[in-house]
Amino acid sequence: MAILQVADFLNLADPLREAMSFEDRMVFNEDDFKRMIAIERKRTERTKEPFLLMLLELGSSQRAERVEKALDGIMSAVRTCTRETDVLGWYKEQTVAGVIFTGLTTDDKNAILSVILSKVSVALRRELSAEQLNQIIFSFHFFPDDWDHEGPGNPSNPALYPDLQSDRKGTLVALGIKRVMDVVGSSIMLILCAPLFAVIALAIKICSEGPVLFKQKRVGQYGRSFTFLKFRSMRVNNDAGAHKEYVEKLIAGEGVHIVENTGKCVYKLPNDQRITKIGKILRKTSLDELPQFVNVLMGDMSLVGPRPPIPYEVAAYQTWHRRRILDVKPGITGLWQVIGRSRVKFDDMVRLDLRYAMSWSPWLDVKILLCTPAAVIKGAY
Repeated sequence: MAILQVADFLNLADPLREAMSFEDRMVFNEDDFKRMIAIERKRTERTKEPFLLMLLELGSSQRAERVEKALDGIMSAVRTCTRETDVLGWYKEQTVAGVIFTGLTTDDKNAILSVILSKVSVALRRELSAEQLNQIIFSFHFFPDDWDHEGPGNPSNPALYPDLQSDRKGTLVALGIKRVMDVVGSSIMLILCAPLFAVIALAIKICSEGPVLFKQKRVGQYGRSFTFLKFRSMRVNNDAGAHKEYVEKLIAGEGVHIVENTGKCVYKLPNDQRITKIGKILRKTSLDELPQFVNVLMGDMSLVGPRPPIPYEVAAYQTWHRRRILDVKPGITGLWQVIGRSRVKFDDMVRLDLRYAMSWSPWLDVKILLCTPAAVIKGAY
């Protein structure tokens, strides 16, 4: 029943009856097709209707002229078995064909794959020889993709984000300048702050038992995990349950707190009993963040960028929230720190991060860095 419902929804055309009407359908080149994938991701973020990216690649064991003929046959076949609302193009020019099946309204991925693969296989058998058909490598990629931050490696599916890598090619010089700024800036800060590091380390050891540094798994650019460093501001062996619960409420827009005697709204866990006395000072002054210059020097972070989230934060994200950790590398400071900090809602923080990602430049980084000391002096509230 599920397969029939999906087939009815897809309304895939009968190849013989509709072949002529699909002959003139647009086939996007590689750059335009990858831009269409980006557009479909944003549409899915708004409508919450998933899409499926199907890629068809021909094995390289055949001669060039035969490969070209077979690829033409593949594109001709997929033209006849897709809807007018689906997007056809070259994922890799004249190498890998792609189809974006848009506006799916069912979560039954197996049923969708069964229907699509059946229709595409029938169409391909009409265009290709048995040998050519056996050479085709199919791959299917659903968006939103599943992010497993408990496992190793990159949880995001690179096939669904080709535009991010393509965009980077045009900004290599700016990225090079940003990296130089990161290395030079973090090196200088680590040298200048070495005496302060010693004082803070001593204060932490006097105040409570445990290590000086707090190490935590965080999610960086493209969803890659890395070890995040801070001066320890909490007691050891504490329960993160309260923070996890608060974060989930914050992301859902419910994590507001009214500061006593001021009436100001802040979006921060109040009266966290896990924090030590010296930890409160470190957090208030942001001195607990100083070890992150090591993360910057190692390349896991930048001086400027979105704050790297904890995996259970990302698990609570809406699909559009993920873009804050896809487009740019996480940083020590950013627009959120200098404009809003704990005084803005989570969605507004994400919008600030996306605004930075769309307009970042080395000069913007310099301006944010110059504004950061004043934001630190004002404190978290």
